[in-house]
Amino acid sequence: MALLAGAHFLGVLRHLGDPQGLARTLVELGPWGYAAFIAAYTLLQPFGVPGTVFIMAAPLIWPWPQAFVLSMAGTMSASVVGFSFARLVARDWISGLVPQRFRKYEAALESRGFTTVLVLRFLFWMPPLLHAFFGVSRVGFWTHFWGSLFGYLVPLFVVSYFGQQIFEMLQSLPLEAWLAAIATVALGALATWSVRRARRA
Repeated sequence: MALLAGAHFLGVLRHLGDPQGLARTLVELGPWGYAAFIAAYTLLQPFGVPGTVFIMAAPLIWPWPQAFVLSMAGTMSASVVGFSFARLVARDWISGLVPQRFRKYEAALESRGFTTVLVLRFLFWMPPLLHAFFGVSRVGFWTHFWGSLFGYLVPLFVVSYFGQQIFEMLQSLPLEAWLAAIATVALGALATWSVRRARRA
């Protein structure tokens, strides 16, 4: 509540309704705009706001080199916050929330921590539950830090460099393409659920 009140007082919530105005404000703020972007990313992403919102927005606001640096800084900060919260603050509670699909990597984290963190970050990026899983696992902080950093490099570079083109391509897609994509994802999810249910049975 305090964060929402502060955001309202500073006019942040008003700007959220005007994306172009928000982007213009961040650019005009210079270094303070960088700090605001990283702070919002750090505080919001570990607790549910998708990180892709930030890394897709960055190249629409700044040139790609700045977008890449800011996306990397925000992603790493959010990862550290999520990891530290799980390890130091709510370890017992979060242990029960980690999905079973992550549990199978626990043995690999103990024997090949850096490589396992790198691969999981490369594949899954920065979901809050992955932060939590690393936090309650036995992987060391610095192993997690450096594995995450190298795992993020390629995906964040690709999004930062091609972000503008990706956004323009998505804007130009007809409604039929969106409906087909949604239907494909839904069918894939249904098929996955059916297979898992059959295996359990």
